[in-house]
Amino acid sequence: MSDRVQNTAANKGKNMVGNGSLSGAVIAVAGAGGPAGHATLVRLAEAGAVVVGADNNPVRLAEAVDAARYARGGATVTGETVDLLDLDNTRAWADRIEKEHGRIDGLVHLVGGWRGSATFAETDLADWDLLEKLLIRTVQHTSLAFYDALQRSDRGRYLLISAAGASKPTAGNAAYSAAKAAAEAWTLAMADGFRKAGITEGAEGPRSAAAILVVKALVHDAMRAERPNAKFAGFTDVKDLAEAIEGVWGKTAAEVNGNRLWLTEKP
Repeated sequence: MSDRVQNTAANKGKNMVGNGSLSGAVIAVAGAGGPAGHATLVRLAEAGAVVVGADNNPVRLAEAVDAARYARGGATVTGETVDLLDLDNTRAWADRIEKEHGRIDGLVHLVGGWRGSATFAETDLADWDLLEKLLIRTVQHTSLAFYDALQRSDRGRYLLISAAGASKPTAGNAAYSAAKAAAEAWTLAMADGFRKAGITEGAEGPRSAAAILVVKALVHDAMRAERPNAKFAGFTDVKDLAEAIEGVWGKTAAEVNGNRLWLTEKP
């Protein structure tokens, strides 16, 4: 079952073409209720996209949807509480989006979570049990649920937000880094699926793309307010992440498919 957050007035005009770089695009955002989700929903709505968010926290999701609607009056922005740990529920979410809007042009995967330890020897495998669900299983379900619809789009994009630690794990982040690395590998396999589909269709390259945006960590205004003296060196502001997400649609599928797009220095 899903619980939907609707913009009734905007839905009446859902087929109207707006202005912006993503005018007419339909983009789903998984993990839309967090700070990165807030910024991404706002940016995509400002760019003219129809935006459909999902989160397991209905209160946070409603706040993010309202913020995006306020940022761009008349934007079609909706939200659903969807169990992304259930493949059937995730497939049903994708089916509803395509049925209602006629297409899906993107899935932005922002579902996150972190657990760590002081040393490698102190690693708690219960952390892995949690992170495997949050960081891997949700990627598996969203990618499988949205793959066909994204392949049908003329500008389909699947975007995973990952961490530099996946490429250079530290002792205290074994579970987190391993989970991120697995999610990246899964996303790159999806990208190869898009590549092979392009060959089958006789195209010069893939028509859709799966890519990874890599950050060291994310920072937002509330974090800065809580720690006014912190430098957050190398961190990516959630607004900059949202801008980078929008920018992926400004590149061809061949340019981004199967690539790690670094928003921080490579380790």
